[in-house]
Amino acid sequence: MKNLTYRLFFKAFSNETRFEIVRLLKNGNPKNVTEICESLGFKQSRISRNLKCLIDCGFVDVERDGKQRIYSLNNDTIYPMLDLIDRHIKKYQRHLVKCGVL
Repeated sequence: MKNLTYRLFFKAFSNETRFEIVRLLKNGNPKNVTEICESLGFKQSRISRNLKCLIDCGFVDVERDGKQRIYSLNNDTIYPMLDLIDRHIKKYQRHLVKCGVL
């Protein structure tokens, strides 16, 4: 089961749309679905479907503001993980770019 959940976790990040949503929300400014669509240039159905996945997987939090739903990254786990990934990339960027397997 643990191997499956690891694969599913990284699969959530490997999807282009979900990756772009996470990258957009990483700046710390919560957004509604319309703002996300306008920023990324994707249709609302595509964004909504992938936001549901990110919410279900615990990557994104959602709050109601009147009729709108406001999306932000999970502060407890995703922000610290992304900071660690940023440090890793800074240290190993040359190696990542040179990797012949990727």
